[in-house]
Amino acid sequence: MTQPILIVGLSAAGANGLPSALVERIVSADLLVGGQRQLGYFPEFAGETMPVTTEVEPIAARLQQTLNAGERAVVLASGDPLCYGLGASLRRYLPAEALEIIPAPTAFQLAFAALVEPWAEAALLSAHARPLDDVVAGVLDVPKAAILTDSHHTPGLIAQTLLQAGLSPQSACAICENLGGSDQRIVRTTLGEVDRERYAALNVFVVWRDQTETNSSVQSVAGQRLAPVPPGLPVEAFSTSAGQITKREVRLLSLAELALRPGDVMWDIGAGSGSISIEAARAQPLAIVYAIDKRAGMIVHLAENVRRFPAPNLKWFEGLAPDAIADWPAPDAVFIGGSSGRLGTLIELARQRLRPDGRLVINLATLENLHLARSQLPEAQIIQVQISRGIPIMDMLRFEAQNPVFILSWQKGA
Repeated sequence: MTQPILIVGLSAAGANGLPSALVERIVSADLLVGGQRQLGYFPEFAGETMPVTTEVEPIAARLQQTLNAGERAVVLASGDPLCYGLGASLRRYLPAEALEIIPAPTAFQLAFAALVEPWAEAALLSAHARPLDDVVAGVLDVPKAAILTDSHHTPGLIAQTLLQAGLSPQSACAICENLGGSDQRIVRTTLGEVDRERYAALNVFVVWRDQTETNSSVQSVAGQRLAPVPPGLPVEAFSTSAGQITKREVRLLSLAELALRPGDVMWDIGAGSGSISIEAARAQPLAIVYAIDKRAGMIVHLAENVRRFPAPNLKWFEGLAPDAIADWPAPDAVFIGGSSGRLGTLIELARQRLRPDGRLVINLATLENLHLARSQLPEAQIIQVQISRGIPIMDMLRFEAQNPVFILSWQKGA
């Protein structure tokens, strides 16, 4: 029977402390895979070695070859290989029965142990080759979070990003360096003071949110604390062009369908003057909202509206989707208000990128676009909104009809 690939998690102690039988399995393997540091723990190994790079697919392919040939392979990883580690990456390519996992304590465990801090309710996050916005979204609505950093996403950069998202400079944090090693160091500080020191490359960044901020869902910007603002601003409050704005009643219904929650990521594609994205961001300060429009003239209005109605968790861009949003973090909610002939492409992009249970909401004004959207999303719910506003005429009242709008709502996996 073919032996499974052995994936061993190592601590900073390396081979020291491993059972002798496990060390024997490692050094007698035909293939040893690991980072340069992990491979250096076994200088006596005489077989083939394969250093780990950023590309997992070649490693998985080589491991599959050893399985097919009946050879023995060992993969060396850090901590628990299934916790943001190489084991989790290889599991995407290899079946569970082809792998045997022997974990060590995770860096998260070692960090909280060094801090003597309970961590059952902490968010465990990684900034390794991931957009920082995903990390920020994970931090914003929990009392504490631990973040694996890398050479680019350093504690200093992460701290600045969290401050820009509205966390207080006085928020407590700790940088836990070289955990488990002889040179372990714990630096307790605040978000506003993180940049005052340099830190070892191997570290875990732990952040505590002020509990009053977590409970009341507030942010601070320029020293002011902002609470959620119920949506429903009148059209007249916005800077816009030729009435190109989502009307108040349609805006409220669309925001209800988007159902933005704390920590969510939302996309607003074809944002126009920004009424949807601004109201969404202000109504849910612990979400992150991305807005884009290709029209320079509308971007001028969007910038003015952000000035009028500050929303520190709103990031807006001028550009053409889908190319300009390729590096945006995966969304929990997507709103499409303008497509200019790219509706089918944008629907498919949203279907692919939305997280499980994510919501897609589209405002449509024509039967042709409605037919296109229904052909791609046959299970979507559709409502037609026809608003009439009371208009005085002499001493009487009449109703003036607004253009009808179709609101299409679709949930991934529903």
